[in-house]
Amino acid sequence: MIGAVDIHDLSVETYQLNHPEVKVWQRDIRRLSAARVKKALNLKKGELDLLSGCPPCQGFSTMRTLNGGKRIRDSRNDLIYEFLRFVRELKPKAIMMENVPALAKDRRMAEFRRELSDLGYHHDLKILDAADYGVPQRRKRMILLASLSGGISFAEPLKERKTVRDAIGDLPKPGNSGDELHDLPEKRSRRIINLIKRIPIDGGSRSALPANWRLPCHKKCSGFKDVYGRMAWDQVAPTITSGCVNPSRGRFLHPEQDRAITIREAALLQTFPHDYFFSTGRGKYPVATLIGNALPPEFIKNHARKIASFFRCQK
Repeated sequence: MIGAVDIHDLSVETYQLNHPEVKVWQRDIRRLSAARVKKALNLKKGELDLLSGCPPCQGFSTMRTLNGGKRIRDSRNDLIYEFLRFVRELKPKAIMMENVPALAKDRRMAEFRRELSDLGYHHDLKILDAADYGVPQRRKRMILLASLSGGISFAEPLKERKTVRDAIGDLPKPGNSGDELHDLPEKRSRRIINLIKRIPIDGGSRSALPANWRLPCHKKCSGFKDVYGRMAWDQVAPTITSGCVNPSRGRFLHPEQDRAITIREAALLQTFPHDYFFSTGRGKYPVATLIGNALPPEFIKNHARKIASFFRCQK
C-alpha cells in the first residue's frame, strides 16, 4: 500500500497510527485531484499495480431498505463514479472493489462495468461470504476484480470455517487484562443485566425468556430475533456491525459471560491483528462503528494474494 484516501477523521487517525508508511489524504474524494495523487506518489498513468476501494455503502445497505424495498436517495451512492474517475486517470493494472451485495444489482454498477469494458478491463463480480475465507463471522460482500491483462480468478474458499472460539476463546475476562479495548466497562441497567443473565449460554436467544422478562418493545415486534442473543462458541459470529457492543442491536452477547462482546473481541472477529491500535479518545461507540464498518482484513487478503499471484504469472 502506498496511498489511501478517506474523509472520516477517526478512520484516518487509526490507519495512520497503524500504517505510518502510507501517504493518506483526509479529504472528500470529490475534491481530490487524481493528478495530485499521481504527483505525490511519483506515479505515471498505467504504473499503479492495484487500485482498491469501497465507495461508502450505507445507502445500499439492507438495513436502509427493510421498509418494503423503498428506494433510498443517498448522495454517497454516487461516489462509485469518483472511484471510476480515479480508474480513468490512474489506469491501474488491476482493480478490486468491494461493497454490500445490493450494489451488484444497482444501475450504477452496470454503468461502472460498461465503462471498465470500454477502458479495456476484463472484470468479474461475485457475492461472497467472508466466513468462507478465514473470517469467523457471516458477512456477505460484493467483490469486483478487474485487470487490463486478462481475467483474475477469485480466491478459493477455505475448507474449514473459523469460529467464535477460534477468534476470542483464549482471551481473559475483561476488566484487568491490560488491553484498554478489552477492559472498557459496560453501563447497563439492573433490569437489563438480570435479563442477560437469563439468556441461555452458547447461542441462546431472548425467545427462551419467560414472558415477564421480555421487554415491551419485543412483545410488540416479532422481528430482529437476534437482539439480546448470545454468540455460539463453535459457529461463526453474526455480521459484526456498528452496534456490535450493544446487545439491543443484535446477537452480540458473549457466548457464556453475561455481557456484550468487547471492542477487542469485535476487532478480532473482524480479523484485525491482536495488537491493532484503535484510539478511544472519542469514546467507545465511535470505535465500535469504525470496526463494524470495516472490511475484514483476512477476507480481502485472500483475494489480494490471488491478484499478486496473477501478476507473478504475467512475468
